[in-house]
Order: sequence, then C-alpha cells, then structure tokens
Amino acid sequence: MKRYQCVIFDWDGTLMNSEARIVHAIQVAAERAGFPVLPAEESKQIIGLSLANAVKTLYPQADQAGIEAISHGYTECFLNESEVPMEPFAGLDALLGHIRLQGAKTVIATGKSRRGLDQVLSETGLGRHFDWTRTPVESASKPDPLMLEQILDKYALTPEDAVMVGDTEFDMQMAHALGMDRVAMTHGVHELERLLAYEPVAHHDDLPSLQAWLDGRLQTHSP
Repeated sequence: MKRYQCVIFDWDGTLMNSEARIVHAIQVAAERAGFPVLPAEESKQIIGLSLANAVKTLYPQADQAGIEAISHGYTECFLNESEVPMEPFAGLDALLGHIRLQGAKTVIATGKSRRGLDQVLSETGLGRHFDWTRTPVESASKPDPLMLEQILDKYALTPEDAVMVGDTEFDMQMAHALGMDRVAMTHGVHELERLLAYEPVAHHDDLPSLQAWLDGRLQTHSP
C-alpha cells in the first residue's frame, strides 16, 4: 500500500460547502455588470478555476473591462455582502486532526483568491490545520499543475509522495498531469462520471469515508 507524506486539498466543494454562495455571488456580479444571469447548474461548473478564468469561461463574450467588472462584483458580494450560508463539510476537523497526528503534511491548492482564502481560514479558525496554501495569485489557475509542482518543490517530494483530494475535474486533471494519485470527492460540484475519466485511486461521498481510507496510507514527512 502506498503511503503519502502530504495530502493536498482543494477548498471549495471539497472541504467547504460553499457552492450556493459562489453561485449567488457570480449571478449577482453578472447582473450588476450587465451580463445575463446564467442558471445555477451552469454557473457552478466553473468552481475550482481562478476567478478570471471562471468569468471568461462563463462569459466568453466579455471584454477585459467586463471581466474585471464581474470579478470585482463577485469578490465584493462573496466576501462582504452575501448572506448565503457556507460551512465546512461534516467531519473536517476530525479528518485534518487525524492527518496531522500521523505526521503528514496538509496543504491547500485552491482556485480561490489569496484574499478570499485567508479570510475564510481566519474566520473559521481552520488555518491552524494547514502547513501551506497555494492560490492562483502566486501560482497558476487549475488545471495547470503549477500549484502542485510548487508544493512538491517546497517539501522536496515526488508526485508519488503526495495525493490530491478534490471535487472537480480541474483537480483531477492537474494531478493526472504529474502522475500524482488523486481522490475524487462526490459531495461537491462535478458528478462522479466526470471525475472517473481521470482515473482517481478512490472516490468518497463524505469526509469521514476519506479519513477511513487514509488510515494506514500516511507516513511522517521527513524534511
């Protein structure tokens, strides 16, 4: 059985149940910027991409000014205005505590902005569980594997030493590109069929199931 020294997590849709708030914010931002409001099912498909790439994907007709207007409106709505609730998926504290107790590294690789990630980690108190975090601000948007490469470089690891846990095909794609094991979470955005196309080593419906699967598959990281 392979033993991992580092578990890399996506954030939205994997650890945080924030889909409804993201969709609401992108719809509000689009309307304010004069663009059509897309259905929730369509809007949620871009969760996991950097904000700029998400806007370009949803609104290919937008020029740079339009992209910036929607992006700014999204950030303001999501961080400062929206009252749509979001909360960690059940079992998150236990999962992260278990991993750290085993001595493995825990890292976030997310499409959120640095400002957005830092704010939510501070507000939830969950930042204490993570050794390092990467966002597109200091890296590249998924599915580019640069975030994963930066994490491996920081801890002097090979792709075989780490596993990527995510709920979108963007997570699966970037891990697949490096030959890194990947675990699909089906409680998030993309349906299982899309995730299975990238041959994850496992898939789980909830975090307690993931924790049980990781038991015996972790080892202490050696600096």
